[in-house]
Amino acid sequence: MKTLNEDIKTQNFRQAYLLYGEEDYLKNQYKNRLRRALLPEDDTMNFSSYEGKGIDVRQVIDQAETLPFFADRRVILVEQSGFFKNACPELADYLPQMPPETVMIFVEDEVDKRGRLYKAVKQIGRAVELKRQDERTLTTWVLGILKKEGKTIARDALPLFLEKTGDDMENIASELEKLLSYTMGRPGIERADVEEICTVTTESRVFEMIRAVAEKQQKRAFDLYYDLLSLKEPPMRILFLIARQFNQMLQVKDMRERGLDSAAIAGRTGMAPFVVKRSLAQASRYELRELRQAVEDCVEAEEAVKTGKLDDQLAVELLITKYSQ
Repeated sequence: MKTLNEDIKTQNFRQAYLLYGEEDYLKNQYKNRLRRALLPEDDTMNFSSYEGKGIDVRQVIDQAETLPFFADRRVILVEQSGFFKNACPELADYLPQMPPETVMIFVEDEVDKRGRLYKAVKQIGRAVELKRQDERTLTTWVLGILKKEGKTIARDALPLFLEKTGDDMENIASELEKLLSYTMGRPGIERADVEEICTVTTESRVFEMIRAVAEKQQKRAFDLYYDLLSLKEPPMRILFLIARQFNQMLQVKDMRERGLDSAAIAGRTGMAPFVVKRSLAQASRYELRELRQAVEDCVEAEEAVKTGKLDDQLAVELLITKYSQ
């Protein structure tokens, strides 16, 4: 991100930019910042965009060959093309000989770093991975937004807010906007405000369900499960999230027993520090062998559903029953 900020600040642009990774909010932010820095917003003559699978590569190249109209640059935006996951040799061959007036911006979820197109972008431009941010970065970001709005937030309210929203910046921004509207006319945000107005993500609901399971609160676990079903969450997605949660607990408990602290575990697993802390707290209620068995049971449940041996909703109910009794 530093390199992108530097290019925008100095107006010293490369010919190609690839923004990829799982943090959609940052991809959109930098896509828009690059677009505005490269061309005036009202210049539609020199800006072209393509989105989705099935983009005609020849058309993109023809557009790139067109000289800008009364401007210094021609900008082409290509989003979610799949070119960086599936080979696109024609574009990979073209980029090194692209006219110097043309700048291409690619926005993708996944890329193959071994691919020729990825290497071609690296050769003439920048490939920047935009990952989910850690707890410290998210905290600083939220506090910065609140400061601009002239708001404060109670010490016990901010961790609760991040626990409810998860680490997706798009969701955090949306929930923060709701909080600001709800507390309009007041200087500060309290814990009660977060409790009242912030929507719990599916992942957070599953986390609460697993916590209820770990604490042997079977009724609460089933209440949370049926809440998820009422929100139209597919049982197989819930099963996937349960499996992921047990797997995270297994990983962090294993690493903790090998002497690693929370920061080291976060670094090795790629989990946000607050996710590591929550998972460690939950994992403390289980033995390693129990967590391994739980992960195996989740795999077996998924297999049973896919082969038609079990109904998907029943498969999850059996897991909840087994580990909460």
